[in-house]
Amino acid sequence: MGKATSKVFDLEGKTVGKIRLPSVFSTPLRPDVVKRAVVAMQSRRFQAQGRDPMAGKRTTAESRGVGLGVARVPRVKGSMRAGFGVSIVGGHQAHPPRSEKRTVKKIPRKEMRLALRSAVAATGRKESVVTRGHVVEDVRDFPLVVSDEIENLKRTKQVREVLLNLGVWGDVFRVRESRNVRAGKGKGRGRRFKQAVGPLIVVARNGGVVEAGRNLPGVEVALVDGLNVELLAPGTHMGRLTVWSQSAIERMNERFVEAG
Repeated sequence: MGKATSKVFDLEGKTVGKIRLPSVFSTPLRPDVVKRAVVAMQSRRFQAQGRDPMAGKRTTAESRGVGLGVARVPRVKGSMRAGFGVSIVGGHQAHPPRSEKRTVKKIPRKEMRLALRSAVAATGRKESVVTRGHVVEDVRDFPLVVSDEIENLKRTKQVREVLLNLGVWGDVFRVRESRNVRAGKGKGRGRRFKQAVGPLIVVARNGGVVEAGRNLPGVEVALVDGLNVELLAPGTHMGRLTVWSQSAIERMNERFVEAG
C-alpha cells in the first residue's frame, strides 16, 4: 500500500508542508494490465500495410518439369532465369502482409482505468522507479510533490535549477549520456540516435513550464487532465520518475472520483 501523506517542496528543494495523497496512490500495481493498456494505445498508431496480390506473379515463368537435369523451379520462357516462385529473386512472398488485417487492439474501459490508476500509484513507490532504471539517489520523496510555483516557470534554465534542487537532475544527465552510448549501436531508421526516457513533470495549469521544460533531454511536461498510461509507463514499464505540482495532486483526487 502507498503512503497516506507526502512532503511538499518549494523550488529550492526545501520542505514547506505536507499534502494528503489521493487514494489512487494506494492502488495495487498491475504491470500486466499496464502492458496491455500501453500496447492498445500504441496499436492505434500502426499504419496499415499490405502487398499487391499480383506482386512477383506478372511473369511468363513456368516449371519445365523433370527429366532435364535442372531444378524444377519456374523459369522465364526463352531463358534459364528463375521467377515467380517463393525465395526467388523477383518472385512473390510466401505469406505477405495484408492491409485488411486488424492491427488495433482493444481493451475494456474498466481495465484501462485500472491501468492508469496502477501507473499513477507506481510513481509514488521508490522500488518501482528504481526498477525502471531511473537515477533516484538524491530524490527527496516519493511521490515528489512541488509547490505550484513550478507551473509558472518560463525558461529552461529555471526548470533545470529546480530539477537540481529536487535531486532529479541526475536522471536527466543519464538521459543525455544515453545518446552517446546508443548512437553507434544500431540507431535505427529515420532517426539520428536512440535516447532513454527521463522524468515527467505533471502540472494542473500551464503557466509556461510546458514550453520551458521540453528543451531538456528526456523531460516531458504534461497537464494532469491529459495524463495517460503511455506517459506514465513508456515502453509498457511502469514506475516513471514523476514530479507532481501540488495542484495536480489535488486535481487527481477529483478526477478519479469523477471517473469512479
